[in-house]
Amino acid sequence: MRGDGFTTCLWFDGQAEEAAQYYVSVFKNSKIGNVGRYNEAGPGPAGSAMAVEFEINGQKFVGLNGGPEFKFDEAISFQIHCDDQAEVDHYWNRFVEDGGEEGPCGWLKDKFGLSWQIVPAGAVELVTDPDPEKSKRATEAMFKMKKLDIEVMRKAHAGE
Repeated sequence: MRGDGFTTCLWFDGQAEEAAQYYVSVFKNSKIGNVGRYNEAGPGPAGSAMAVEFEINGQKFVGLNGGPEFKFDEAISFQIHCDDQAEVDHYWNRFVEDGGEEGPCGWLKDKFGLSWQIVPAGAVELVTDPDPEKSKRATEAMFKMKKLDIEVMRKAHAGE
């Protein structure tokens, strides 16, 4: 048994190589690994990508060109924990540009339909504060947002 963790497989309909290149352009610590290509036996066009290995911040992925049978939905998402608002802005802007879709409360879909949660440092603590009034105010502020703004959430938490 291999003891090197796990790999997340993402099913695409012909866009696996494009998606891998896109994701490694968004994240600093990322790289593309092996690209397996279809040969004359198919089922895809010879020379087109069948599977693309890539790594983001130490997490291994493989993009598989499996066909149109399956689509991404919100039941699966990836959380990005950000150090500050500038990092939140970076990821949010990169993912919604070029066809991404904003969602509520820090959620979005990228141009491939994959769901992400962009979470600023301190946000979870604000909405889970043991003081019910503080957590209520922070949560109500969050519910009004698409991209999370940690300063607005902090001010609501403080009652400002």
